Amino acid sequence: MRVLVTGAAGYIGQALLQTLRPWLARRAAGGADAELLLSDLVAVDTAAAATPPISAAAGAEGAIRCVVGDIADPRLQAALFAAPIDLVFHLAGVVSGAAEADFARGKRVNLDATIGLLELCRAQAGANAGVARLVYASSIAVFGVPLPTRIDDRTEPAPTLSYGSHKRACELLIDDYTRRGFVDGRALRLPGVVVRPPLANGALSGFNSDLLREPLAGRSYVCPVSRQATVWLSSKRSVVANLLRLAELEPAALGARRAVTAPALAVGIDDILAALGRADPEAPGRVRFEPQPDLEPQFGRWPRDCDFERASALGLVTDASLDALLDTET
Repeated sequence: MRVLVTGAAGYIGQALLQTLRPWLARRAAGGADAELLLSDLVAVDTAAAATPPISAAAGAEGAIRCVVGDIADPRLQAALFAAPIDLVFHLAGVVSGAAEADFARGKRVNLDATIGLLELCRAQAGANAGVARLVYASSIAVFGVPLPTRIDDRTEPAPTLSYGSHKRACELLIDDYTRRGFVDGRALRLPGVVVRPPLANGALSGFNSDLLREPLAGRSYVCPVSRQATVWLSSKRSVVANLLRLAELEPAALGARRAVTAPALAVGIDDILAALGRADPEAPGRVRFEPQPDLEPQFGRWPRDCDFERASALGLVTDASLDALLDTET
């Protein structure tokens, strides 16, 4: 079995790589596929981010083949598909603020690169070389402003950022390519994934991690949303578990709609401050607020009235509580 991970040097990508080989081995031991133990794992990321973290994730066996390059480059994509690929985890992307600042780059990486991968999957299926299973990292950015007062499985996406528009367009294409038998696609809409390291990757929702990380590290933090803001959060561990769960589901379990909104903790900023205080009584005092009017409507008004029924029925998980999340991710 041949497995490709794009965006492999990222926060989620590194965690996925560390979990992927044991997951494959467990499935092989369970009789799912005797060839899984011989999997060829290919990890791809850009030169700026890739080599040290991907190499470190390879482990002692060195079974992960690391490829440094631009996933939007058609030549690289063609080289990756020189031999048939069975499973793709497509995590690469240009996130919210960066995609707003540079439309052409965002479109090229988020939309054009994904279409290129889908086309290669289509060509592979057309050559009778197998239908690839593609697990796509989408985002709750498919919901735009004003955010609905309730979000459940019937809520129609209406993105109002380029990043969310790219993600929604790719969800629809995955549905269509799957319907036509070109790929076996599935998409996971990720909430704020915490606690990320301090990286200038252009994510406008980066305050989710900063608010948890900085006060617990003994540093002062200026929060760009108000105490009345509400956010959806998940740990890296839960997100990786859900990506793997989505990868192993039989096609019939998903039906025609391949995008699933991942379960998340719907919490207020005051809830976060209370959790920080339980971990370190002095941490909440290190936070002061300077709300940015343009930021909060898009990233700080996620409804507490939400339902993740479909995700739960498919076996996807979320964290038990903020305290449990902090115990595992900080």
